[in-house]
Amino acid sequence: MRLSRYDGSPNIGVYAVVNESLAIVAPNTSQEFLTDLEIVLGVQTFMTTVSSSFLVGSLVAMNSNGAVVSSTIEASELEEIRKHIPIEVLPTDVNAAGNNILINDKGAIVNPDLNRKSMKLIEDFLGVEVIKSTISGCNIVGSVCSVTNKGCLCNVNTSDEEIKLIQDIFKVEAKKTSVNHGSKYIGPGVLCNSKGALIGDDTTPIEMGKIEDGLVLY
Repeated sequence: MRLSRYDGSPNIGVYAVVNESLAIVAPNTSQEFLTDLEIVLGVQTFMTTVSSSFLVGSLVAMNSNGAVVSSTIEASELEEIRKHIPIEVLPTDVNAAGNNILINDKGAIVNPDLNRKSMKLIEDFLGVEVIKSTISGCNIVGSVCSVTNKGCLCNVNTSDEEIKLIQDIFKVEAKKTSVNHGSKYIGPGVLCNSKGALIGDDTTPIEMGKIEDGLVLY
């Protein structure tokens, strides 16, 4: 586990998305940030925009089987990403796949506004069980939690019922925490897989301990 920052921001999860072997990262990323990703998470990295935006982590959801993105992505960006990982476009008007889909290699929880065609695509293409749910009263489930194949970090307002649902779907234990000195938005503050975690550098030592425990990084 390591503290990190992207271009002055502790919200590192907004600008990158990771799985067990790959990180897709916004352009103009510093070599220091790329090195953090490669060493701490044990991944290969490549840089691209998505929908002409640097907000890659908000716009892409992926697991070990592939990635999904909204239809706003440009053809050239889609072609570039396909050089590194299989990717499909979701048939939905709901943008920001990374914000609206929480996923690991076992399951996915998605924004209740996502349509059935998109849920079916996620299920078939990414090979996971998919359910609709809010988490801590929020539709953008990928923003309030972060999950790997070993553990899950949840917003501090997540209910016991939601914790049970998360554990059932993702087949991991779930722990409550904040990040970046009290932020309830876990997704933007953490980049993680089963090997490690990069955390926004405003995160406190107490939060770091909870994150280490929640992601089983020991």
